[in-house]
Amino acid sequence: MENTILKSVDFDAYFGENHVVKKVNIEIPKNNVVAVMGPSGCGKTTFLRCINRMHELIEGASTKGKMLLNNEDVYEMHPIFVRHKIGMVFQRPNPFPNLSIYDNVIAGYKLNGMKMNKADKDVIVEQSLQKAALWNEVKDSLHKKGTFLSGGQQQRLCIARAIAMEPEVLLLDEPTSALDPISTSSIEVLLQELKKNYTLIVVTHNMQQAARVSDKTAFFYLGELIEYDDTKNMFTNPQDKRTQNYITGRFS
Repeated sequence: MENTILKSVDFDAYFGENHVVKKVNIEIPKNNVVAVMGPSGCGKTTFLRCINRMHELIEGASTKGKMLLNNEDVYEMHPIFVRHKIGMVFQRPNPFPNLSIYDNVIAGYKLNGMKMNKADKDVIVEQSLQKAALWNEVKDSLHKKGTFLSGGQQQRLCIARAIAMEPEVLLLDEPTSALDPISTSSIEVLLQELKKNYTLIVVTHNMQQAARVSDKTAFFYLGELIEYDDTKNMFTNPQDKRTQNYITGRFS
């Protein structure tokens, strides 16, 4: 595939003996939004967490196969470098509760012991909040705690924190499932803006959301990648009966 930024080759993931992701081969193009959907427990989130090596933080977890970022295996890189290049935003907004908005944005630099002068920090904070469409709402309260923000604002703060590290890929695990419809809509608009600079992989249970925001969709079932195609094709002409059954609500 042209402009492939991320690729898995015969990729498996395990929790102990439990084989949860099975021989997944996928190519993710640069500057696309790729939705990953499927019923609960089908391996979506595990696969997402394998991309930036979060999976291995769980005791007994293991993987086989290759996960390539720009043709280099992330499992042969230092995990900190991997998570620098591949950011992650979780299901529930999780700003660090004791930190200000400002310090939340640059938390990745502090956690990795990277020293910067105040002018450089100021630039990173402003640019990251601008990109997360939050700057205008918080520029006068940067030193208040991030937890005083609404749920939708907190999630955009988490996105700002992830993109402050200048990743190439952003993983989002059901980023709107804890949000109200208005906040959800603002995050969906933001995803379209972010793909100009990043490649986004979004796990979602919401098929309408997948149809709205993504360029390509991957359908997982029982740990396998059943189908992967342009989103429009997937929703109008699925090739596999299981995909069709899922999309039409015959199983969930």
